[in-house]
Amino acid sequence: MKVRVAVNGYGTIGKRVADAVLKQDDMTLVGVTKTKPNYEAELASRMGIKVYASAADRLKLFDGAGMKVAGTLDDLLGEADVVVDCTPGKVGATYKPLYDSRKIRSIFQGGEKHDLTGLSFNATCNYKDALGKQSVRVVSCNTTGLCRSLYALDSAFGIRKARVVLIRRGADPSEDKKGPINSIAPDPVSIPSHHGPDLQKVLPHIDITTTAFAVPTTLMHVHTLNLELKKNATEKDVIGALSAYRRIKVIDPGEGITSTSEIVEYARDIGRKRYDLPELVVLGASVKSFGNEVYLTQAVHQESIVVPENVDAIRAVAGLAEDPAESMRITDETLGIGRWP
Repeated sequence: MKVRVAVNGYGTIGKRVADAVLKQDDMTLVGVTKTKPNYEAELASRMGIKVYASAADRLKLFDGAGMKVAGTLDDLLGEADVVVDCTPGKVGATYKPLYDSRKIRSIFQGGEKHDLTGLSFNATCNYKDALGKQSVRVVSCNTTGLCRSLYALDSAFGIRKARVVLIRRGADPSEDKKGPINSIAPDPVSIPSHHGPDLQKVLPHIDITTTAFAVPTTLMHVHTLNLELKKNATEKDVIGALSAYRRIKVIDPGEGITSTSEIVEYARDIGRKRYDLPELVVLGASVKSFGNEVYLTQAVHQESIVVPENVDAIRAVAGLAEDPAESMRITDETLGIGRWP
């Protein structure tokens, strides 16, 4: 059985989700939407992906540019079983009544509020909760990264409390009109930032407080974690617990990688498309243990870390796989996750 998938919004996340869906044997990509005929729409069309206008009033823009589209979002939904909404934050919520009226299962991104779907999703943490659901929300890139490492360490040792500082990239690489230019901006000034409460939508028992800062870079986010565990753990124990998960890559200190620019350069050198890193990257040299108190630093590639989670969310809501380990195995193998030289 193949599930028919539509992607509403073919931007930073949408084009990566679309690429990922094309690699799944149990899914068919029926089309994507664009608001205007830019280079992304043109490239999608060249790749054989059906492009639809996001609304009827947008058709004239495509006509004016001489670009033929397959119809509108309404037409696309008529071809789909599941829609992955990759529109900008807070825009997705406006589409939910349409998806519901068409009885199409829907997946939203972390820019929407938890209450929109009532279920915030991370494949490792709560896959089974999403089985057969009408709609779910895949948590944001930062929350996804925190879910992975905290779940791994909580499962192995128990976490009494987590205190996290997030250093957030100011904008994505293509967003030349966003982000702080010459500033380090608390984001927000108040504590906590939204990331801790968001993580608790997935892992409600974790005692976590987060604070965040936006800085003038585009490559990745960086988190520094200070954890109080319920059991003592050595650095080797912590690295072993994290390394047991394919979606976490622990960088060996011997590799000499100590910055986000070097992480990205490594991704380029090993041939990752768009230098995507769906894995959470933990700097092994940063892991320090003082009995049951552990410190570590991790890096999040904001453009791609949520992509495998979206694929697993499709599988869960469509009932393609009941076992989370099986879904994640398929996703990871098809996307090359965990495959490092």
